[in-house]
Amino acid sequence: MYYESLLPYLLPVALIILLLAASIRILTEYQRGVVFFLGRFQAVKGPGLVIIIPAIQQMVRVDLRVVTMDVPAQDVITRDNVTVRVNAVIYFKVVEPDKAIIQVEQFQLATSQLAQTTLRSVLGQHELDELLAARDRLNADIQQILDAQTDAWGIKVTNVEIKHVDINENMIRAIARQAEAERGRRAKVIHADGELQASERLRDAARVLAEQPQALQLRYLQTLADMSNERATTVVFPLPMEWLQGLASKTRDPGGNPGQGA
Repeated sequence: MYYESLLPYLLPVALIILLLAASIRILTEYQRGVVFFLGRFQAVKGPGLVIIIPAIQQMVRVDLRVVTMDVPAQDVITRDNVTVRVNAVIYFKVVEPDKAIIQVEQFQLATSQLAQTTLRSVLGQHELDELLAARDRLNADIQQILDAQTDAWGIKVTNVEIKHVDINENMIRAIARQAEAERGRRAKVIHADGELQASERLRDAARVLAEQPQALQLRYLQTLADMSNERATTVVFPLPMEWLQGLASKTRDPGGNPGQGA
């Protein structure tokens, strides 16, 4: 038969098709292939079409995109002996695919474990106030340490962000009392500064009035004008001490005894 005569040719063709299917790899723009020839590193290929010889060459795909990884919550004891629970997120990417495959097993797991230990180590060197107020600086410190340690793995840590800092209720109340005491201290300092500035102004005003008596008269008249604008049934007229002293001296005789009325 006709079909029977084609059978000897169909088998080689099928083998060739299977061989090509097993040899062809297509890598996207964000992927690279680490190729090994008989177990030895050969090259990094991609993106695009890559031909692999089955059973002789092996290829491991590596994603070059930035990976967002949550760091599990860690119990941290700060330098001032406060226990907090901190979790973070790290952003990293593979920049050298061959190192990420050859130098470390499961680079994502290794990076996660390293991030956990680094987080505890760095935050344990700072006090609670720094942990709450200086997160940007702490993020930068953790990022630099992680980036230096993962450089041998061909991994670039681009950013680290501390997400949450959980504190127990007793410490939250203590922080609230501390903040209230600090606000009270600032209020007292501001009040004291105001009193000091007011006393300095009064001292300057007294010096001016002592040097220029006519300024005191003008101030006296201004006070009377202000009192006349108010609706009051009783008006008290303040008199300068010089006037009272002059009046008292007229009521005394030269000997210092009170004079007799006419």
